[in-house]
Amino acid sequence: MVFRHCFVASNMIVFLVFGCSNGANSSIENTTQFVQESNVTQLFIEAKATQKAEDFFHQGNHLLDGQLYEDAIKAYDKAIAIKVENPEAWINRGIALTSLQRYQDALVSYDKAIAIKPDKYEAWYNRGIALTSLHRYQDALASYDKAIATKPNKYEALINRGIALTKLHRYQDAIASYNRAIAIKPDLHQAYYNKACSYALQSNLELAIENLDKAIEFVPDKYKKLAKTDPDFSKVRSEKQFQKLLQ
Repeated sequence: MVFRHCFVASNMIVFLVFGCSNGANSSIENTTQFVQESNVTQLFIEAKATQKAEDFFHQGNHLLDGQLYEDAIKAYDKAIAIKVENPEAWINRGIALTSLQRYQDALVSYDKAIAIKPDKYEAWYNRGIALTSLHRYQDALASYDKAIATKPNKYEALINRGIALTKLHRYQDAIASYNRAIAIKPDLHQAYYNKACSYALQSNLELAIENLDKAIEFVPDKYKKLAKTDPDFSKVRSEKQFQKLLQ
């Protein structure tokens, strides 16, 4: 089967706007003026800290893009130390941990992001990936369902949901999930390939070939090569019709 990868949380840009009066009002008491000045000073301090957190966040994203995962985690930790309520930093930290196969630690990061923003699609989706990697397919399915409830048209979650269902031997439900993904994106070759896997696991040669053929139409070399060794096709691989398709 073909798995969809992590979603990186989008960069967060913070704008802080200060209003300015045309002049001092002589009727305002000195104590009020002092409170206002203190508030402005506090705002500037908070703005400086926010900017510093953003700098560490962007640094982490750059390191993540460069696959320097340990360094990326350190940068996200610095951003979170300044601004703990930052779901994007927690998500991307989780992605770096997932990339290091530290799945339990990644789950902690995704759960932190969800605690801050319960409807954060990227957190639920990536949480599902970590759970799938831990072979916790029922829990992964629940996470993908949460992601899809937030963004129904995200076909990536539907594909990974199908994989979790396949691992649970719920083949018809998996195929339905792949079909939903194809309805959103008709040229989704990964979904056709995974459908072929689900049919092959049920020894349904005809539909396995039909869907694998569609995947091969989109990306011939990739799927011919994969199908030759993918264990999901072990029940049908020796069939002449299947062998002919891979030639």
